[in-house]
Amino acid sequence: MFFFTIMALFGFTSAQRVIQLAYCSIDENHLRMDCKYAPPAESPEVYCKYTQGERLFDTTDPEEEQHAPFKTRAKVRLFPGNICRLLFKNVPKGKSNFTCNIKAVESGKVVTKTSVVDKKLLLPCSAWSVLLQSCSGPLLTLVTLYMLQEVHWQ
Repeated sequence: MFFFTIMALFGFTSAQRVIQLAYCSIDENHLRMDCKYAPPAESPEVYCKYTQGERLFDTTDPEEEQHAPFKTRAKVRLFPGNICRLLFKNVPKGKSNFTCNIKAVESGKVVTKTSVVDKKLLLPCSAWSVLLQSCSGPLLTLVTLYMLQEVHWQ
């Protein structure tokens, strides 16, 4: 039983998954969305794409074709640290769904994560906005406590 538990835990930790989907505005009408993923152990090479329903914003897969209206508005690139970034121009008013799709090249396994973006609630891209979106509460608390220790109250 112990061996089975260890193997199950190892399988969960090495599985391909999308860890986080964070977004912010570069400019008033431009969106930056970062999809952080854990690559599969058997195939560290992945393709990334962003979709909205059946419409493809952009992809790193050379075999897929971008939806025509997005050719001049959307660009997807892979960055070190297992991040797939979407840059999207002219975000429409209201709420829009964005789905990050990570596909293992060798196995073809796909994992996805969807986020709803409300244009009027977009924060500008900065270190602080990324921290607020992607940081867990305890880590933010620790950073705050550390900063408070450094303040010399007089």
